[in-house]
Amino acid sequence: MDVLYCGDAKMADGLLISVLSLLRTVQEPLHVHILTAHITVGMKEYRPVNDETVELLLQQVQQVDSANTVVKHDVTELFNMEPPLANMDTIFTPNCVLRLFADQVPDLPDRILYLDTDVVSRRDCSEFYHQNMDGIELAGTLDYYGRWFFHNRGIRFDYLNSGVLLLNLKEIRRTGLFERARRLCVTTQMFMPDQSALNRLVTEVRIMPRRYNDQRRLHADTVFQHFTTSFRLWPWVHTLTVKPWQVTAVHDQLKLHEYDDVLDEYDRLEPQLKDKN
Repeated sequence: MDVLYCGDAKMADGLLISVLSLLRTVQEPLHVHILTAHITVGMKEYRPVNDETVELLLQQVQQVDSANTVVKHDVTELFNMEPPLANMDTIFTPNCVLRLFADQVPDLPDRILYLDTDVVSRRDCSEFYHQNMDGIELAGTLDYYGRWFFHNRGIRFDYLNSGVLLLNLKEIRRTGLFERARRLCVTTQMFMPDQSALNRLVTEVRIMPRRYNDQRRLHADTVFQHFTTSFRLWPWVHTLTVKPWQVTAVHDQLKLHEYDDVLDEYDRLEPQLKDKN
């Protein structure tokens, strides 16, 4: 199973937790791919995932299966050739568009599962991963909130969350989906630019059940839980953002202990994560 993560050095905590969770649920060789880049926007600097983090991940996955791999792909040169100029300095970091360069990385396989680093695997995702993707560019689930506000092709609910996507890179390369999405990010400022660009431009898409990207809360059939920002009504209307690496908040605010085995392992290994900031 090939899995893709994208981002900079600051994603090390989430990356470690997400990979540890996959090791507990995936029953086949796991191949982790990390797209990262060195990006400078004015005074802001986004540093790539460092080699020490990659080595730590490699040690962990190979303790489970010597066939498992972790590979870092530095796409700095590709990014600098086509930076998302209209979306470089917004509330969303330019790292969010790195996944749109996946079609330009020849070492990536035709089928790959993209995960945000705040996604935790709860159950075996083999059925999702191995589905027939003939003629389909990507498969994903509806965005919990966005489906109510954004519509692309006249269907009531058709706006996908980009945090969990099964990518058919062979088809994406054929249709030029990512290439067109990158061009849109160059010229047009958008809310959640990568997600918005994909939703506007994708034509061959499969909408999957909620359980493959549970964004609001844990359900009995949850396969992937995505720790996104949610709205809460009590004791007042407010937003709540708790990420998996905020272990105390996961326990105290979300009242969630489902992943304590993973989080205990993360707590043990976290001191070995170097240069995250």
